[in-house]
Amino acid sequence: MTDGAGARPRPRRAPARLLWLSGRELGSVALTFLGLLLVTFFIGRVVPIDPVLAAVGDRAPAEVYQRVKVELGLDLPLYRQFWLYLVKVLHGDFGKSVLTANLVLADIRRVFPATLELATVATILGVLTGIPLGVVAAARRGRGLDHVVRVVSLLGYSVPVFWLGLVGLLVLYARLGWVAGPGRLDVAFDDVVAPVTGVILIDAALRGEWEVFRSAFQHVILPASILGYFSMAYLCRMTRSFMLSELRHEYVTTARVKGMTERRVVWRHALGNVLVPLITVVALSYANLLEGSVLTETVFAWPGLGQYITSSLLNADMNAVLGGTIVVGAIFIGLNVLSDLLYRVVDPRAR
Repeated sequence: MTDGAGARPRPRRAPARLLWLSGRELGSVALTFLGLLLVTFFIGRVVPIDPVLAAVGDRAPAEVYQRVKVELGLDLPLYRQFWLYLVKVLHGDFGKSVLTANLVLADIRRVFPATLELATVATILGVLTGIPLGVVAAARRGRGLDHVVRVVSLLGYSVPVFWLGLVGLLVLYARLGWVAGPGRLDVAFDDVVAPVTGVILIDAALRGEWEVFRSAFQHVILPASILGYFSMAYLCRMTRSFMLSELRHEYVTTARVKGMTERRVVWRHALGNVLVPLITVVALSYANLLEGSVLTETVFAWPGLGQYITSSLLNADMNAVLGGTIVVGAIFIGLNVLSDLLYRVVDPRAR
């Protein structure tokens, strides 16, 4: 559509385009979440665990078994069971935990801050070490430092996390006494700080309880460093790969010919252009630590989401297992959406 003979076509209005893009993003997120609910629903139906027996026990009379089965809606057709499941989840109702007799959502709210604290500290350590090491290794490809960094990152992938945890406890806690032992806090400081966020480091700092903060830091630093080492290995390898690809481009050669310093070429121009894929890598690494720290939480008796899901699975508490799985899946979806938004901030071309 034009205004005259030589007029240019009118561009599509920005607000309408923004509304269309936002609707598409929301639709994609909704479909992904629906797929997550479908998967968790069918997992709950195919596992060889009877939820009715888990609720009433194997010695309950037949009439009690049948009544509970009707109350849970398990006598309905499968499509109606899924509809009821969908409505409950959207209202935040994951059912009751057989193990704790609490609402699953209440249990998750109680244990998730511990996992959030551990994964956040580990991710910070991984980012602060992994990305710089990856950049340096790429800039000095084939030299001694590059080989050292590659070996260190390879060990981070190869060595089992639980073995590192046990060795760390034996050497740094039992022998040297440099760090605190298992758990999130010394017993003497239990219930000293009223929970605000649930993250002890933040709550203690907000209340000015620096002894509690010190105790919490001494407990978190070892498990976070072990998880951070795993995160560092992943981020280091990915950063090195991205940087090697970027340093081959013609604009890097042009910048060097113009007399630009190597530091500026590598750290400003090349690294600036790999920030977009690095955002996705960091987001996925963070999400993996939020849901994949089961062994670390078990070794260090860390009362987080991973240990909660594991204990629930061992006790056939499927409401808790599926509720925790949905929360972890929602975290992955949310972090992917966040990384997409950060693309537009970091890279103007994505706008």
